[in-house]
Amino acid sequence: MEKQPSLKSGLKFGGKTVVITGSGTGIGQAIAKKFAEAGANIVIMGRRKEPLDQTADILKEIIASAGSSGNIAVFSGIDVADEVGVNSMFESLKKQFGRVDIIVNNAGVSGPVKTFTNADVKEFRDAVGIHLTGTFWTSARGLSAMEKGGRIITISTFFTEENRYEQRPYRFRTPYTAAQGAKNRLAEALAWELAERDICSISTNPGPVHSDRIYKTVYPKAAAEFLRVGGYPGLSSVEVERVTAGALPLLGEADDVVARGCRQVAVEITKAREQESEENVKSLSQTVAGALAKMQEIAEKIQNNTSKMIVDGEFLRQEDVAEMIMNLCDEKISKLINGRVIPNDRVFYPVKPTVGTAVDGPAQPDMKDKVVVITNSSSAKKDVERVKQVAKLAQGAGAKQTIVLTNNPRDMVEYNEFHSHVINMLDEESVRKIFDIARSKFGGIDSIIHFTGDYDYNAAFNSLSRKQWDALVDNFIYTPGLITKEAVNAMAPQGASREPTKYKDSKGTIVIVGPDSPVGKKISGMIRARADVFRGALRPYTATVNQELGDVLGSCIKLHLVLAGNSEGEEPDAARLCSSILNLAAGVALRRNESIFYVNETRK
Repeated sequence: MEKQPSLKSGLKFGGKTVVITGSGTGIGQAIAKKFAEAGANIVIMGRRKEPLDQTADILKEIIASAGSSGNIAVFSGIDVADEVGVNSMFESLKKQFGRVDIIVNNAGVSGPVKTFTNADVKEFRDAVGIHLTGTFWTSARGLSAMEKGGRIITISTFFTEENRYEQRPYRFRTPYTAAQGAKNRLAEALAWELAERDICSISTNPGPVHSDRIYKTVYPKAAAEFLRVGGYPGLSSVEVERVTAGALPLLGEADDVVARGCRQVAVEITKAREQESEENVKSLSQTVAGALAKMQEIAEKIQNNTSKMIVDGEFLRQEDVAEMIMNLCDEKISKLINGRVIPNDRVFYPVKPTVGTAVDGPAQPDMKDKVVVITNSSSAKKDVERVKQVAKLAQGAGAKQTIVLTNNPRDMVEYNEFHSHVINMLDEESVRKIFDIARSKFGGIDSIIHFTGDYDYNAAFNSLSRKQWDALVDNFIYTPGLITKEAVNAMAPQGASREPTKYKDSKGTIVIVGPDSPVGKKISGMIRARADVFRGALRPYTATVNQELGDVLGSCIKLHLVLAGNSEGEEPDAARLCSSILNLAAGVALRRNESIFYVNETRK
């Protein structure tokens, strides 16, 4: 179907079709308005019908005012992670407009804004599903409707963009940082894969933006989590959560609405305490109102502190972000910066170096009386051999018990010389149960080492089926996330996830051994980019977890990430790798700030 040109000549994007995800409100709506002014056909989509319909009405007025022939297509009730819904949308768009010229991956949610130890697995999955899988699937399916000259623009966050030795942590946002880190690297990988088709892929990382999500969700929830962890007089941590759920959403409402909400929360708490009386409700209502006021105070402090790190003290306007996105879609500009992650934020955010190389430690660390659990989600021979070597090293170092856990029953024969079990590493109850058994049977767990294995770097991301993609996310994000969460809870006193003060001074080490660097004499940029996608998820995740463990919870538990291989494409030195893993598990780097180690990137 041939598209109609703009009625008014000179409209920059006249006749172009632009798909904007999460476009019913906020930044997505601002982007849609900007493209409507420039003459484009606008495709808006999201989960809620009402805001999309309101946005459509606004866009119609803009199109009429611009003198454009642009049309609007509305797809409500579609989550970007919804395989069937996204497939159907692009089939419809091909029939209606002939092709799609630009995709703006904007959809997002705040996700759980809480310490990872207390976050719900479903919340974790939902956040990763929308931010990362939604971006992947919208991009991959959108290619079926794209032709030469197409552009894919992905909006990420400055918190997950990396400097050489630094990784910015984003406390209370572990699934968010994992998803966004992978999303930046995915945008780079797609640029390499799509270059022959003359389709550009660019990621951009706006800094703080004036939006309801920040002011009404992220900052208040972060403030509530600070209060839950730090404590509030007259309320337990669980009761602070009740305030967060029942009263926090009322901030900004009329005083009488807030008062009724505080009273309702007070009623729920007095019932749970079995102290129901009007006098107790009245007294507790004041306590709840005080906690709510404290949350608001902390939220404003977070906002002010962030503003002080910006050169002019101002957050970006949504219109500013929209202008940036439209400029990135310019034909000349998009070709000049194709494959780049554009740091549009202006925040001076000082962070400590987190990346190291050598792990200094003895050839055989002292692990006397230690209990070591090794989990392996890979059946590849290389990973099985590494597990066996690390387990033997642990035994030789005096470990009281070395336990090997595998996903695959067929691998059990490989581990018959160790205490071993088969578990479903994606099932929260199964992981928790086996850690609890180890804890009760052997008197605690000191170290947990998890091997992720690798994936096929020769397989193009844009050609993966949804099943193949979901398997990658399961293995390289959900499984390490679940293992880490349950490991920390197993190392801390029983029930610690509900009482954050119990984590204080708890001890232990966790080591994630992530995907190797690609091996070979001549490694293309495309292969390197693909190899870094899920490494790019694990790096910011590791940095954020450690900030929460140390700075927020006051624990002595530390998470390390080991990435084998090197930039020269050499085979990893197996002995050096396994020795480094064991030294980290033994705690030799507990007092070092570095937590991400490229153990094979060392001078010979």
